[in-house]
Amino acid sequence: MNNALKFKTNIKCMGCVSAVTPALDEAVGAGNWEVNIQSPSKELTVKAEGVDADTVIAAVMETGFKAEAIEAAN
Repeated sequence: MNNALKFKTNIKCMGCVSAVTPALDEAVGAGNWEVNIQSPSKELTVKAEGVDADTVIAAVMETGFKAEAIEAAN
């Protein structure tokens, strides 16, 4: 499966991205995530096999930021 998990965050700048990078790299792997800081919802997209939303949310919260899963439209 090649489904992406999407999250609304309060990661708003490249400094914020740098702050969450170590935690997200450890949780989902380097290169398996990105944050669109230009979008109104500051959308975090994770593309990694075997990773669940709770793992991603915990990694983001560990760094002092918030993440909320966006329901996928099927």
